[in-house]
Amino acid sequence: MANEETDLKRTPLYPYYQEKNVKLVDFGSWALPIQFSKLSDEHQVVREHVGLFDVSHMGEIKVSGKRATEWLNKLITNDVSQTDANQAVYTLVTKEDGGILDDIIIFKQSESEYLLTPNASNTAKIWQWLNKHKEAEIDLENVSAATGLIAIQGPKAKDVVAKVFGKEALDIKNYHFLPDVSTEQFSDVLLSRTGYTGEDGYECYVKWEQTEALWKTFLAIGEAYNIKECGLGARDTLRLEAGMPLYGHDLSEDVTPLEAGLRFAVKWDKPEPFIGQKALEDQNETGTTYLTRGFEVLGRGIAREGYPVFNNEDEEIGVVTSGTQSPTLGKSIGFMRIKKAGIKLGDTVKIQIRKNKVDAKITKKNFLKK
Repeated sequence: MANEETDLKRTPLYPYYQEKNVKLVDFGSWALPIQFSKLSDEHQVVREHVGLFDVSHMGEIKVSGKRATEWLNKLITNDVSQTDANQAVYTLVTKEDGGILDDIIIFKQSESEYLLTPNASNTAKIWQWLNKHKEAEIDLENVSAATGLIAIQGPKAKDVVAKVFGKEALDIKNYHFLPDVSTEQFSDVLLSRTGYTGEDGYECYVKWEQTEALWKTFLAIGEAYNIKECGLGARDTLRLEAGMPLYGHDLSEDVTPLEAGLRFAVKWDKPEPFIGQKALEDQNETGTTYLTRGFEVLGRGIAREGYPVFNNEDEEIGVVTSGTQSPTLGKSIGFMRIKKAGIKLGDTVKIQIRKNKVDAKITKKNFLKK
């Protein structure tokens, strides 16, 4: 368990974890809970009721300036000029060769004001990248250390959130947000209809010092809706079932958006090209060598990250990038990065699971839609 001597970074809920004797682990240099109770119970409560996640380790960077839209568009693959105020956008940040530096969500407050949310492990890298390419009249502010983030997810999340923040929360559309929600107890909360579970839900960007109070408020009101505290373990199984990639596993600087199956987040026809666009256009023209696919294990065993993948001629063609036992489907599923040649959806490959090569079927990545 993390203790007073630890060098790990702490979220604003660290004192609460200490008080409740919650076991914490090193997650990318942060002290965070993998689970509060039983992982499968936490997973299922999000699919059926409502779950609460501490994701305060994520980064938050403000971008502002009269030319903020134009400048940002040169650094991301998506197009924020085509979105409205109070709309969120999923995008990738690519380097010159098209490799992914990070996948982030951008919250557009106006044409001149944005909030970027890099992954925790990439916050420093993205902060440096933004500053490296900073232009005149663009202001950057890293507010990660002042911002807590609570995700409340599941079909009953809307009921709990509406009781805390008012019925206007129900009117927030998917991938939209309210920028400055305040109540008697909480001030200037950014309340977004976003998440990482495949379920309806919200993410609450709250002042660091108000995070624990919001967590406890959600727990108290959510008791009538079977709410549970959930750790990183359930977050991982939920996102995997929903077909959502995880940076450092399914995405990296050696993987391009086209190889990752994220072409939908790449906009080619912006007024100025984004960094990495030329390399991606070339790859789009010639085709990718690798692609990312989902899989279902047909035999015994759980395919974990790093396990090699073979075709029916026993040639090694790729590797598992994420793998788990799906609580919802009751089978081993995951993502693999494989050579594209001769492979199509529905084909069978073999995954080396310990000493055995086990059959697995190539699938699309969103397992829930099936």
